[in-house]
Formats: sequence, structure tokens, C-alpha cells
Amino acid sequence: MNTVLLVEDSLTDAELMSRYLKQLGISVVCVRSGEEAISKLGFQKPDLIVLDVILPGQSGFELCRELKKNPVTSQIPVVMCSTKSTEVDRIWGNMLGADAYLPKPVDPQQLLTVVRQLIKL
Repeated sequence: MNTVLLVEDSLTDAELMSRYLKQLGISVVCVRSGEEAISKLGFQKPDLIVLDVILPGQSGFELCRELKKNPVTSQIPVVMCSTKSTEVDRIWGNMLGADAYLPKPVDPQQLLTVVRQLIKL
């Protein structure tokens, strides 16, 4: 079974995205901050990371850059999701290594299409 690490501080958004991902038969591990994500990644490597941009402490942009620079996590696809959805934000996310950038509220079909492509379901 494929696993997604969902890094989202909004309980509502986390619940919705978890529900969408579970429809594909994906196991979802939810955390609420970059610190928690790094901790989880220390003992469980997911097939994909869905990452909010605005998080407590370390931003999603900073976390994405850290993940992509680390040889242990650099090959894990990252999907960034945010209300910050200007073209500049998308470009910045891509420059930091994000494999996809989705605006919030997340469209379920768009999320599932991107996830299918990135983990080859």
C-alpha cells in the first residue's frame, strides 16, 4: 500500500485531503508542522509528501528545500498546497523542488490526478 505524509496544520483541510487520498487506497499519515514531518521521516519513508505552505514554525517552502537537499528524502515527490496561489508562489515552489503546486481549496480530482501521476498508481 502506498503512503502519503500529509503536512497540514488545518484540521479541516487535513481531514478533507485524507479522505480524498484514502479513496485511492492510500495510507495517510498526518502531521501538523515541519518538525513533526522531519520526525516521522526519520523512521517512515512515504511514497509522496503533501505539504502546506503556511505552517507553524518552519514554512512549507523551507521544508521542501530541506527535503530536496537531503539525499535520504530528495527522491520523494512533494506536492505543495496553499492559499498562496499566485504565479510567483508556484514558480518559487518549483524552484525549491516541489513536483506540483495546487491552490486551496484543493480540487479533489486535481489532487488525485497529481498523486496518481507522481506515485504511478
